[in-house]
Amino acid sequence: MGREQELATLNGLFSKDVSCFTVIKGRRRIGKSRLVEEFAVGKQFYRFSGLPPEKGITAQAQRDDFARRLKGYFPELPTLKADEWAELFELLAARTQHGNTVILLDEISWMAMDDPTFLGKLKNAWDELFKKNSHLMLILCGSISSWIEKNILASTAFLGRVHYVMTLQELPLAVCSQFWGAHRVHVSHYDQFKYLAITGGIPLYLEVLDPKLPIEKNIRQLCFEPGGLLFREFDNIFHDLFDKRSDYYKKIVSLLVNEPANLERICQQLKITSGGVISDYLKDLVEAGFISRDYTWSFKTGTSTQSSRYRLSDNYLRFYLKYIEQQKDKIMRNHYPWSSMTALPGWSTIMGLQFENLVLKNRSWIWKQLKLSAQDIVHDGAYFQKATQQAPGCQIDYLIQTRFNNLFVCEIKFSRNEIKMNIIHDVQQKIQRLKIPKHFSCFPVLIHVNAVSDSVVDEDYFTKIIDLGDALDAGTARYP
Repeated sequence: MGREQELATLNGLFSKDVSCFTVIKGRRRIGKSRLVEEFAVGKQFYRFSGLPPEKGITAQAQRDDFARRLKGYFPELPTLKADEWAELFELLAARTQHGNTVILLDEISWMAMDDPTFLGKLKNAWDELFKKNSHLMLILCGSISSWIEKNILASTAFLGRVHYVMTLQELPLAVCSQFWGAHRVHVSHYDQFKYLAITGGIPLYLEVLDPKLPIEKNIRQLCFEPGGLLFREFDNIFHDLFDKRSDYYKKIVSLLVNEPANLERICQQLKITSGGVISDYLKDLVEAGFISRDYTWSFKTGTSTQSSRYRLSDNYLRFYLKYIEQQKDKIMRNHYPWSSMTALPGWSTIMGLQFENLVLKNRSWIWKQLKLSAQDIVHDGAYFQKATQQAPGCQIDYLIQTRFNNLFVCEIKFSRNEIKMNIIHDVQQKIQRLKIPKHFSCFPVLIHVNAVSDSVVDEDYFTKIIDLGDALDAGTARYP
């Protein structure tokens, strides 16, 4: 569901009469392996996956597991010693020289663990063996995107060999709504957004939704009971991705739960000096899809400046760190007195941040509502203006600059009650603080869910009032 574009791209690459080397990366649970399985229907498909980096897992264990899977696909093979990756690749290549073939090496960073020769031998096997089949696609998948960037995409060994790199994003809102199936007509936009405030557009978290249950009951079962997937998920993610360094990455993410922060503030909070290590850790978290780095930019040139802030862009991580982790011991003993999401401390503020994430990840839908095309947009994103002696500080939830010197200042509001007149005053103040060049035009936009009071509509202040709930209704395909 929702991967039609990606499937079309893969099929387009496969239709060419030439072997293809493809890399697919993205956050854990985003559906990389599932996408490849769907693409491989009707083709010879061989999947090999690295073993998770648990205690006792060695390079030999990785080769042994590969050999076991290889023999499972080709029972005629003799018992394999699995001492050499080169020999394993040769055996696989010899049996995939003909026909429409897809080979998936999943969790590639785990497979290559503790063996510095792995990538070199894979490169040689591609050059000398696999690519001889003009109807073969070799796909490397991994959740540790920073490892893929460093060891494959930026490696001279693979220079010119990778034909296509695909980064899977969260599912759009119209697709997320389809997980309620026929029941979605009975579930309010407000309730759907409450669930998406926890899961974002992560396919696995949407698959476990029971559409026949009320939203609050779904959330209790998944998040606040010991057996719930989202109760256990955080530790699995951080251990699998970051292994021994997981605690340090967790500290960084925890700093961003309540608000974005720049590098200087992050270093102050962690009581460390800025330098290569913290920058590398932040880059890893960005590559993993957990945080985003938002740059401010110059209106005059349309180019990014050096000022940037890091924002926690993963809804699940924020919800876990803010609410689940704090009650972990009580939940384990079944002593947590769950009532509702709205009863959670500071929920309205956190919900606002989660709702902003959903807007920013569905920005292309916002563009359509404003009748903008991607070619029109010079820059867009969460925007902040640092306070100076000449101008006060300012923060815009979402700002779009077009090539026609137009600025769309988007105010994002999530409320269970209708939005009142004070919203106009708030937006007016923000626009007054912005240092806007004289030849620019400015258009205020309100993005909301639920309702806006008639007085706000009648005032006719906003260029466009966008109900994000309409994005949930944009999908017309039935749930299969």
